[in-house]
Amino acid sequence: MPSLDHICGRGSRGFPPRKRNREPGGGELSAPRLRVDTPERAGLDAGELHHLVREVHDLTTGDHPWAPGVVVVAGRGPVIAVEEAAGWAVRYVSYDPETEQGVELAPEARVPMTVDTPFDLASLTKLFTSVAAVQQIERGTLGIDARVGAYLPEYRGAAAHGITVRQLLTHTSGLRPELPLYDCPDDAARLALLRAEEPTGEPGTYLYSDLNMLLLQAVLERITGRTLDVLVHEGISRPLGMTATDFGPCRGAAATEDQRWPWAKADRGMLRGVVHDENAWALGGVAGHAGLFSTGRDLAVFCRALLAGGAYGPARILGPDFVELLLTPPGLGFAVDQPWFMGELSGRGAAGHTGFTGTSLILDPATDIFLVLLANTVHPRRRPPDSGPRARAATRMARAVRET
Repeated sequence: MPSLDHICGRGSRGFPPRKRNREPGGGELSAPRLRVDTPERAGLDAGELHHLVREVHDLTTGDHPWAPGVVVVAGRGPVIAVEEAAGWAVRYVSYDPETEQGVELAPEARVPMTVDTPFDLASLTKLFTSVAAVQQIERGTLGIDARVGAYLPEYRGAAAHGITVRQLLTHTSGLRPELPLYDCPDDAARLALLRAEEPTGEPGTYLYSDLNMLLLQAVLERITGRTLDVLVHEGISRPLGMTATDFGPCRGAAATEDQRWPWAKADRGMLRGVVHDENAWALGGVAGHAGLFSTGRDLAVFCRALLAGGAYGPARILGPDFVELLLTPPGLGFAVDQPWFMGELSGRGAAGHTGFTGTSLILDPATDIFLVLLANTVHPRRRPPDSGPRARAATRMARAVRET
């Protein structure tokens, strides 16, 4: 996959293998793996989870559902107490702007949603980019308060304004939300646009921006000599056994949008298994802000590893102190205590993120619970975001927690 820095002709080189956490006697420490079990074994109320499952199915019904299809995976500790699919991975062949409705496939041609269906994660990709960055901070190869210009002096806008790595991770760089990279004629023009971009807001003030993760991607690729897809695979998905997690293209994924003018920024038709985000597409499908595909079970493993202090089975992707750094307010890449999608889980240190395609995950260190809710809400066409169902699902999980 192309690197943001590939035009400069940088090659690949290895980095030292991650040190494993060992017991005093020299043996490997091992964190429990996820298993499917009853809500009661997880310390969760079965009645609340029954309501959660019913409400997930309700999200996919009717002529104008919240999403054609939904997958939910939720649990506590090492126990998956809910793993459910509803609706359709592919329901529409196109969108008809005259009737303002999706053109439905014949029932026999539709693709049912399953718990193994991969999704375009959209901005959940930012969480993996952030973990990859904190891994380099743990190794000492990246300074959290170092200036981006120290690693990327040719990125003149960021260098001139002293933007730091921490500001990229906390969306406080002042960079605008996005640039029209999809309108650039070639890779050289896209790279020139990114390198010249200056903050439009006051550095230190929160402004959510995809550009933060694109610059962070460039920093990571510069200091490691590896492309982001390799860093995510070798540092996160492979050690955790997340075999369904990778940058696209992805066979069998849930369909997203009939992406056409004037509602979209590119004219690409019905998308399935290729990245939805127009800028990530323009960058070849591997981008710091979007491009990953994954399943509910894989994301539950990701949540479980962070809740267990960075370990899952025999693998350790971060030390506990660095997981704490990642999740401590305001969060590095992760959003913390956001009631608009966390419902009653917010207010006590819950962390997570949402994605434009309809994806979300939440992990709550206070109660050791996780909630992965994946949907193709942009199928067959994007619409104003509605995170009410995410917040209600999170509230169900909060109310399901039993004291142990």
